[in-house]
Amino acid sequence: MTAALVLRRAASAAAILALVGCGSATVGTVGSPASAKWVGSVVTTPDGGQVQTTIYYGPWQCSVAFLSRCESKCAAQGHALMGCMWLADIKGDWKGRFLLMPAEAGGRLAITHCCCDYPKAADLTWRRNTWKNSRTTFRDEWGREFGGWPSTGGINWQGHHIFDLGHGGAPLARDNVLPVPDDVHGVFNREYPACYAPGSQWLKPGPDRPYVD
Repeated sequence: MTAALVLRRAASAAAILALVGCGSATVGTVGSPASAKWVGSVVTTPDGGQVQTTIYYGPWQCSVAFLSRCESKCAAQGHALMGCMWLADIKGDWKGRFLLMPAEAGGRLAITHCCCDYPKAADLTWRRNTWKNSRTTFRDEWGREFGGWPSTGGINWQGHHIFDLGHGGAPLARDNVLPVPDDVHGVFNREYPACYAPGSQWLKPGPDRPYVD
């Protein structure tokens, strides 16, 4: 309860991404560095504290726990699990005062996608156009929460739909779009078809802590 009260911005991040975070966040202590990292600007919270968001990017194979939760999720919807991709970790660090004393808090949220055997979306063009027509507004709203939509050389990062549009993902849901650098986005797009294919590496379990900070 303390983290929910104190880490208001980080808790907000967890809330809007709850749909795609198949499990609790992890602390990266083993493995290789993340494929990319974004550190947001410091944002003032309503309680007078400050929070900073950091995103670590994969993709990594899902842990045993994440795979199990994805399998349950797919089964509950009447589908079979084809794979699970651990796309990123979002970390929130809060500093402020609690009970009139200086305080710090933080946490991480694992962003995963369960590749169930969903049918292809029949309205893909509509979904793509909906995102294209509203992405500027979406980026502005995201930036007010997390300190600015990431960019490189003045060029905005891509907005990656975690539950992909091709299988029915919501184009403008706050919990379904993650800013991703172009090179990492290219990897995501190449690996998503494999995640939905039988017998891919994305159905094999990976480590609980696949990267170092």
